[in-house]
Amino acid sequence: MSETHRRGTQPDDALPPVEPPNAAFLVQLFVVPLTIVACGLFVVWGFYWLAHMGNDPDSYVRALRRNNEGRWQVALNFANDLRGPGGAALKADAKLAGDLGSILDDEVASGRPAGGGHASEQSKTLCGYLCRALGEFAVPEAALPLVRRATDASDPQTARAAVEALAVLSDNLAAAGRAFDDPEAVARAVLQASTSDDASLRSSAAYALGVIGGVPAMERLTALLEDAADDVRFNAAIGLARQGDTGAWATLEEMLGLPDVVPVAGDQRGQAERYRRAMIVVNALKGVGKLVDTTGRAPPPGIQSRIAALAEDPVPDVRSSAAALARRIDRLDAA
Repeated sequence: MSETHRRGTQPDDALPPVEPPNAAFLVQLFVVPLTIVACGLFVVWGFYWLAHMGNDPDSYVRALRRNNEGRWQVALNFANDLRGPGGAALKADAKLAGDLGSILDDEVASGRPAGGGHASEQSKTLCGYLCRALGEFAVPEAALPLVRRATDASDPQTARAAVEALAVLSDNLAAAGRAFDDPEAVARAVLQASTSDDASLRSSAAYALGVIGGVPAMERLTALLEDAADDVRFNAAIGLARQGDTGAWATLEEMLGLPDVVPVAGDQRGQAERYRRAMIVVNALKGVGKLVDTTGRAPPPGIQSRIAALAEDPVPDVRSSAAALARRIDRLDAA
């Protein structure tokens, strides 16, 4: 699922560009909480279930309208279906997006997400996957229910899913040559989320602001470079780099300087931390590459020193990405 682990056929001196978020957004995003990464384990089961469900959107809608504990699994599998080979037609179905938005609104209005206990957790999980399914669409009608959830301070978990989904939806609309019906409302919702007391929500909002762009988003990302939470700062730097803003240099250098984590055998937490560090560094290298492309100039000396050191990193993906970027910079200097 992770782009970091996919090998392309491009030359070894070509660093992959900073890519907009896609269907693997939550796994690729280096700041994703480990608890959300763990949810990916359900995807394997989901595809098995999907093979028996078929590709009938009406069956999904009917199943999602039923009041039972298994609905979150239906929402998860529907999101997977949208990502699959037959998903193109579904992504363009405005009525289907409206149906999902209505189901999401009804679930929130029921009060179940805030009820507490097992039922509440099941309901929040359902709302999260409904948000993710809406983000997979390529029609502006999917945005409004996500905007409503992104600004709901009472449920940061669902708000985070909605903000992340808006980032994916923004990219899907751009790829389809479309745009939000009310881009200002989307920007306001994500900007509001970026001021949350919940650091995870601020982090997701920082990433989404970098995708959505615009002057207010860039101003807010610059301010978020001073955030107390590492993940927020890092996502703000990636967002600025994505938009070609060199104000990201200092934080990118901080990201590139993170030391490797060497876990002992069987230390799953340590392994997760090593993976997280590798993702941060690889994304920082992509951000540097984006700024090199935008400016046509080599990065500051401190950044170049970090890149040179990372060319000997023990993690293969970090090592190969750093070495490729170093060769690109060398050729730029020689030109």
